[in-house]
Amino acid sequence: MNVDRSSLQTGTQVRQACRARIFTGQTSGLAPGFAQANLVILRKQDASQFLEFCQKNPKPCPLLEVTEAGDPGLQKLAQNTDLRTDLPRYRVWKQGALVEEPTDISQLWQEDLVSFLIGCSFTFEAALIDSGLSVRHIDLGLNVPMYRTTIPCEPAGIFSGPLVVSMRPFKPADAIRAVQITGRYPAVHGAPVHLGFPEQLGITDLTQPDFGDAVPVEPDELPVFWACGVTPQAVLMQAKLEFAITHSPGCMFVSDLKDEALAIS
Repeated sequence: MNVDRSSLQTGTQVRQACRARIFTGQTSGLAPGFAQANLVILRKQDASQFLEFCQKNPKPCPLLEVTEAGDPGLQKLAQNTDLRTDLPRYRVWKQGALVEEPTDISQLWQEDLVSFLIGCSFTFEAALIDSGLSVRHIDLGLNVPMYRTTIPCEPAGIFSGPLVVSMRPFKPADAIRAVQITGRYPAVHGAPVHLGFPEQLGITDLTQPDFGDAVPVEPDELPVFWACGVTPQAVLMQAKLEFAITHSPGCMFVSDLKDEALAIS
């Protein structure tokens, strides 16, 4: 059974559809005006070093909330939540390898698990659209393209690895507007980290994203790159932890927090 995407206008509606397993797709463009978040779930023994990693790398890993060990609920971003069921799709990692992508992780839950909710650039897309800018992957009904770069993150303990970026193409004047608009949202990656020249990031082919879907970039457009909350997944691959869970790229936690609550004046 599938649900009409247009009916998912609030964070609560998205989470309920995920919990009922009638929505398992990507969340870009859903519940406009409500903040979205990336998810990383680690054993308590690994959590303190990952917290340090996020603190050292606030651009790709802006923390919105961290749970108590064993608690699948949230206190800040939404009420009556269950992180085991309230995202469309998850990724399960063992020894740094992706082993499955379930829609429910209840059977995998352990009492020592700590959840990290990290800001997501899907949050500021509503502000871009409200300002009259066209967001290509939303227009096409696709997931945002995401790329590993050759830019290293600041290491912390066992955690190190490359910055991952998301890309949205804009004409130059619109790219400047996008910088101004998204710069108001530092809690969800903020302004872009790079404009144009993907090869300077180590990206050799925009048609081959590492995560998400490719979108066309027209000759008169610049590819604009934002730090991405999928960065921890590249880092987890490198750390080769015994066990970890994340969201599936593009399949976010949709909160009850309004976008503008994360904006700065």
